[in-house]
Amino acid sequence: MTIQGTQAPSLEVLKGGVEATVQDYPGRLGYWDIGIPPSGPLDDYSFRLANRLVGNRPGDAALEVAAGLFSMRAKTDLVVAVTGAEMQSTMGGKQVPMWESFLVKQGEDLTLGIAKTSGFRAYVAVAGGIQVPDYLGSKSTFAAGGFGGFQGRALKAGDELEIGKSEQEKAGLIGRKVVENAVPRFNQTLEVEATVGPQAAPEFIKEEDLAAFFSEVHKIDRNANRLGYRLTPRQWKWARSDGGVAGKHPSNIIDNGYTVGSVNVSGDQPIILMRDGPSAGGFVCLCCVVTGSLWKVGQAAPGRDQVKFKKVSYDEAIELRRKLEKNLETGVK
Repeated sequence: MTIQGTQAPSLEVLKGGVEATVQDYPGRLGYWDIGIPPSGPLDDYSFRLANRLVGNRPGDAALEVAAGLFSMRAKTDLVVAVTGAEMQSTMGGKQVPMWESFLVKQGEDLTLGIAKTSGFRAYVAVAGGIQVPDYLGSKSTFAAGGFGGFQGRALKAGDELEIGKSEQEKAGLIGRKVVENAVPRFNQTLEVEATVGPQAAPEFIKEEDLAAFFSEVHKIDRNANRLGYRLTPRQWKWARSDGGVAGKHPSNIIDNGYTVGSVNVSGDQPIILMRDGPSAGGFVCLCCVVTGSLWKVGQAAPGRDQVKFKKVSYDEAIELRRKLEKNLETGVK
């Protein structure tokens, strides 16, 4: 197969869709103590598989497309892979495969439709990786802060992105696939593993309420985004009448550090803090979604999907992460 194009590899955004951003993995590390979040892909599993399909390093910069309605034009021949939520990707009116690398010829358009029944974010990786300037050691977009990625914002029509030089011959990268048992399944009710604490029973809520929280199915609010996934408010059985010096509501605590994946309880509303979320605050964190499971939350659709938490130990959380990493290492053929 002949690969055309002698100019520097690039693509043009024809339609930015609901929200498309440049991200890399693991994101912008080392600045959490001064309030700068890591950013990066919300579903880092699908993201890294996309990069492996096109011969990139797993963490190279690629595109995260939320909800869909995105389209791009290849300015040169490009090897591309689309993973994550099914958005009926097409090229020249014909459907292109998910979880498989393919060629987009110079002048051809790749279009992603809309995520309908399951999943919410798709990932578009290009052989050679998206080339944007590093900001604090990362190419990830933090749109709320206006920095990183492409001009610190979501992509829009007319943006042109440079592509790096692939370390492998493009022709040899076409047709690579994710093996069947490594392809994730996205359900409208997600089970996500979480460890308890740091502010839980019996000091902050009653033991029976902690058990009830883990047995319930929680609807994801329409106000859910890269900063945090709000869940439906619930009536808590607090173990104390107020927050003492921290405030009148029992969910109030003296400001402390948060972690990505913490289930923050603000008043009556639980919120899963995501990769663009706050690093500290004055509310209880009941539990924390473990890193080997947080990617699933990134595929939950606001206002449509539900989440059920499964309590795990620290050892179980480590084993879950180990299995995920093994899938990444062996999942592309």
